[in-house]
Amino acid sequence: MVKLALAQTTSTDDFARNLAVAEAMIPAAAAAGADILAYPEVFLFIGARARKLEIAEPLDGPTVSRFREAATRFGMLLLLGSIHEKAEGQDSRVYNTAVLIGRDGEILSTYRKLKLFDVALPHLSIRESDTIVPGDAPPPVVATDIARIGLSICFDLRYPALYQDLRRRGAELVFVPSNFTARTGEAHWSVLLRARAIENQFYVAAPAQAGQHNPEYRSFGHTLAVDPWGRVLCEAAGGPGLVFADIDLAYLQKVRAELPMGVADGS
Repeated sequence: MVKLALAQTTSTDDFARNLAVAEAMIPAAAAAGADILAYPEVFLFIGARARKLEIAEPLDGPTVSRFREAATRFGMLLLLGSIHEKAEGQDSRVYNTAVLIGRDGEILSTYRKLKLFDVALPHLSIRESDTIVPGDAPPPVVATDIARIGLSICFDLRYPALYQDLRRRGAELVFVPSNFTARTGEAHWSVLLRARAIENQFYVAAPAQAGQHNPEYRSFGHTLAVDPWGRVLCEAAGGPGLVFADIDLAYLQKVRAELPMGVADGS
């Protein structure tokens, strides 16, 4: 068995406070026996564009370095669901980047969000592309000591082909760190996560932002983990905190053997 710790956060424009909350979760997850702690999308900052540009760092900057040191100290994998990564040659936009850190503190992989959230809802208009540079590479699959991990971020969830490709490349556990709006989350969050798990026969784990971040924006929360049969293994209620789930790769292989779907070869 592999134990997942999934963080749920209510991030604001107070970067230092968000960082302190996130760092306090690491010893708590380790004490519970977690093999990996995964954070939501943009767990260190939700706020104004100017401040977003100000706090953005390169991947070798001080913030990622702090988490690399913590991973080594606690012997646990960490997934920084996404951070604002400084984009070279850009003075008005940044990358929205997931960073997977190994138990030894090495960066195992990164992923820059590919599908950006540009929508006009009746109550809210969001154009992520105004401040985010889209990635130019597909979500990676990373061999680790706990599973073959696939990375994705939030709005990617609405593009089934991305997840079919992760399965074809051997993913066993796929993370979807997210910041779903309250309205879209209520309608689509659980059903999309369960669908991606069922149709691709892998575990899906989705740490999420929750609650009121500022007067204009509220996120859905309900951090989830789903098994390859589509069963919900854990679901967070309320506000910030940790939830845990166990994944069993032997069970994953059993599901794939008993219900062969041909998704691995695209048939």
